[in-house]
Amino acid sequence: MTSSDPGKQLSMHNWRPIGEILQEDFKVSQQRIDAALAEQTQSDLRLGQILIKAKALDSATLAKALAAQFELSYLETIPEDSTADDLLGLIPISFAKEYRIYPLARQNGRLQVAVADPLDTRPLNDLSTLTREDIEPWVTTPEEILRAINRGYEKQAGDSTEVIEEIEGKADDDKVRNLEPADLIDASDEAPIIRFVNSLITQGYKERASDIHIEPFEQNLVIRYRIDGILYEVLQPPLKAHAGIVSRIKIMAQLNIAEKRLPQDGRFRVRVAGRDIDLRVSTLPTAFGERVVLRLLDKASSVLTLKEIGLGSNLLSQFERMITKNHGIFLVTGPTGSGKTTTLYAALTSLNNREKNIITVEDPIEYQLSGVGQIQVNPKVDLTFANGLRSILRQDPDIIMLGEIRDRETAEIAVQSALTGHMVFSTLHTNNAAGALTRLVEMGIEPFLAASSIVGILAQRLVRRICPHCKEAIDPPPELLDQLGDECVLPPNPQFYQGRGCSHCMNIGYWGRSGIYELLPMDETIRELLLQDKDAATIKQAAMRQGMQSLRSAGVAQALEGVTSLEEVLRVTQEEV
Repeated sequence: MTSSDPGKQLSMHNWRPIGEILQEDFKVSQQRIDAALAEQTQSDLRLGQILIKAKALDSATLAKALAAQFELSYLETIPEDSTADDLLGLIPISFAKEYRIYPLARQNGRLQVAVADPLDTRPLNDLSTLTREDIEPWVTTPEEILRAINRGYEKQAGDSTEVIEEIEGKADDDKVRNLEPADLIDASDEAPIIRFVNSLITQGYKERASDIHIEPFEQNLVIRYRIDGILYEVLQPPLKAHAGIVSRIKIMAQLNIAEKRLPQDGRFRVRVAGRDIDLRVSTLPTAFGERVVLRLLDKASSVLTLKEIGLGSNLLSQFERMITKNHGIFLVTGPTGSGKTTTLYAALTSLNNREKNIITVEDPIEYQLSGVGQIQVNPKVDLTFANGLRSILRQDPDIIMLGEIRDRETAEIAVQSALTGHMVFSTLHTNNAAGALTRLVEMGIEPFLAASSIVGILAQRLVRRICPHCKEAIDPPPELLDQLGDECVLPPNPQFYQGRGCSHCMNIGYWGRSGIYELLPMDETIRELLLQDKDAATIKQAAMRQGMQSLRSAGVAQALEGVTSLEEVLRVTQEEV
């Protein structure tokens, strides 16, 4: 197509009807097409849109049919390197998203663009007028164009390192008062400090960072990302930019930019490549300036199911039997960042139905659960875990979830709630499952009350998964095998794996995380040991004799399957020895 007016070019031909093409070339039944044509008389939708809505057609098939109808090229995928930066500069991101249009290349004096709807010639005419070039449309799906838009404009927004040179000479605290952009990747005209903060968040999201640390020292400023539980240094911006960066983040989080002597907490939401990201901000005064930590939460991420969190089939059946009881306490233990809240959310999701009244007290509320009443702890108005739990009991709950049992008062109310017919879920910070029992006793809970109220305890850790793109088999060093201890039984000539490091995993060798679990059921043997005031080690040994798999054994099993490495298992379970 060579005309500079694509609309005139399209109208000059006698195109085959789209229904005929779908029936003859793509085997859509005449009955489906007739039903869609009948609906079209009562609707503003086009035939293809009606068929997609009725799930008689997918968007890729419709795109192929439209390409065939107008004798245009069909593009299955848009390659990552298909567009030069100067072409992206021709089209604002808002225009590209609204009309589902994406520039591809200049070829033979024509500007090739991907479109989702070749019938809508207005944006093509506008683009032709703007660029004074002939337009050549290529047809693809709306989803593919949106992916390309997010990917391409994110690259155009620039990496954090590209802004540093500009900050060196232009850092200006007054400029940080500009308003934030609607989407962080659409920020080409913003001040250097604003673009730097935007790029920090965009790059952190792209690299799957859960936290961004901004740390001032005497001679330098360090930016670190926490990826899969490990902190990695990524940048050292000029120290003179520190004040501007902190001020910008405080403005975004609606904190007091004049207060630099006291810690502050806040939150804000941004859009990164079309996705809503919730950020929690914490500032802390140090000897060399304010340290800032940003926690990133993708609001579009769905809560995992019990199967998705990595419980094996045998463990899953035991777990489900425990959490479906009518009353009792089920505890999840582990250090900060071990996925305890994710496990509790998965349990609540599996139990959530119209027959149950589920209420939670959390600090903070990380994900919204549909159909569940969620209360945010607020110490400023004396809404603590204990006070929130007291109020919950007057709301006729069936299931209660406490974000954490932190003190004796909360523990006592939780036990009484379980004994009076409620199912209570909560977390504790202990190294293993048996340690949770002795921890409750140390808090002041009578052993007989703990023994009669607790139905089960799950201890867990997160191990990093080996990157599938650079995974290789290895023979483990003997010194690593010696660290495993007697509780881990290995097969003859065990085979383990590691990641070499590649561009996909940023040369780390790991990509993502998996859970390892230790499930302690409260049977008569364990109750008797608790009543006898035995220590956690004795209780753990008794549970293992009855078939409980320890955290380290669970980790070694995953290492033998090639999910993680032996070094990673030893790292996360070192306190178990």
